[in-house]
Amino acid sequence: MSSPSRSGAFEQAVDQRVEKFSESVSFDWQLYRQDIRGSIAHARMLAQQGLISESESQAIVGGLRDILAEIEAGKFQFQQHLEDVHMNIEHALIERLGDVGRKLHTARSRNDQVATDLRLWVRDAIDSIDAQLRELQSAFIERCDHDQGVILPAYTHLRRAQPVLAAHYWLAYCEKFERDRERLADCRRRANVNSLGIAAVAGTTLPIDRRFTAEQLGFVDVARNSLDVSSDRDFALELVFCLSLIGVHLSGWAEEWILWSTTEFDFLDLPHGFCTGSSIMPQKINPDVLELTRGKAARVIGNLQTLLVLVKGLPLAYNRDLQEDKPPLFDAAKTISECLDVAVPLVRQARLKPQSISARLDQGFLDATTLMEALIKRGIPQRTAHHFVGELVREATCRGLRLADLPIEEFQKISPNLDHSIYDELGVQGAIEAFVSEGSTAPKRVSEQIAAWRARLGN
Repeated sequence: MSSPSRSGAFEQAVDQRVEKFSESVSFDWQLYRQDIRGSIAHARMLAQQGLISESESQAIVGGLRDILAEIEAGKFQFQQHLEDVHMNIEHALIERLGDVGRKLHTARSRNDQVATDLRLWVRDAIDSIDAQLRELQSAFIERCDHDQGVILPAYTHLRRAQPVLAAHYWLAYCEKFERDRERLADCRRRANVNSLGIAAVAGTTLPIDRRFTAEQLGFVDVARNSLDVSSDRDFALELVFCLSLIGVHLSGWAEEWILWSTTEFDFLDLPHGFCTGSSIMPQKINPDVLELTRGKAARVIGNLQTLLVLVKGLPLAYNRDLQEDKPPLFDAAKTISECLDVAVPLVRQARLKPQSISARLDQGFLDATTLMEALIKRGIPQRTAHHFVGELVREATCRGLRLADLPIEEFQKISPNLDHSIYDELGVQGAIEAFVSEGSTAPKRVSEQIAAWRARLGN
């Protein structure tokens, strides 16, 4: 059967090998909702402009809704020889309505049709993933109450650095995912532009109303240049970039929790429902969900590279290469959505191990920086104080003591005026209580941030 997209100019039917090679319905069928929604808006616009009658428009809209119901019910058969989702739906409409169905494609091309469908799909994907990110943020906020007062060692270079409240740590991930949500919102703004009406490449001579279809589809504006929008996939690439960063953030979180759940760290118990075992070692409780999250981030980043290479050398305007934009786009969104789907309950169900954490919390001189700043507050220059505290750390290490265990005479070697008040800011609890700066792990500051996040998220 000849493809309905081929005109009478062809002398031969399409080769079956070409038909198989060039079809896209095996993956772009996922655009069916967006395609039907765009077609309904287009049919209503054609009637408003007098290009078809009102009764014809109503028949087309009714036929499209019937096709949508069939697809949703799993009763619609997509056919490879019809190439793509657009021609499959139009062919089904023509079978129902005859010449009336053939009028739907008036004043449009598959070029602006697919661009519109893709913009609608990207917009829907952004809204869905944003909701998942918000739920993940809420899960971290819920942990703040559960882990109230727990102190963790913060690391730089994977070496113990300073003490922080566990809640401060959870809030750090709220910030990361908030930036992800902001990027998605910004991407949505650029995607939310109507492509319908540019037709193939130059526009149309027919008196269409692109503002009408924009309003029908919830777009905030119409694309201004037909050459540009025919080939524009910036919004799709931008979404996959945003998804890649989400993947990076999820991967970093997964890596830390993998470390924390080891016997060596012993900071965290993972819920067994999110772990797997070993086929040979009966004692193993493996963090496979976290490992897969870390691994799937690489897959999403690979999808971004695929898209960048795909478009890097394309001339204006539409080229069939762009058919290949959908598999990496669809896969990136699906992968991140699946990662978020397991991340939320994992965050809610995992449990810190305060006793195990506190048993070793005094190791690593987490209060050294606080001691340095205590000396600064007593008039000692920063570089001098930095050097002096280093000497005290060395002395404490040699004696097998904490800084708080050193006798006052060791401190008075630095400055004779130092008295026992210096001990108030030593030890992890004293160090935590000493913080004051905005954005710090100071208990007051952390409480303020928790309240601000609850108000923002409506928790």
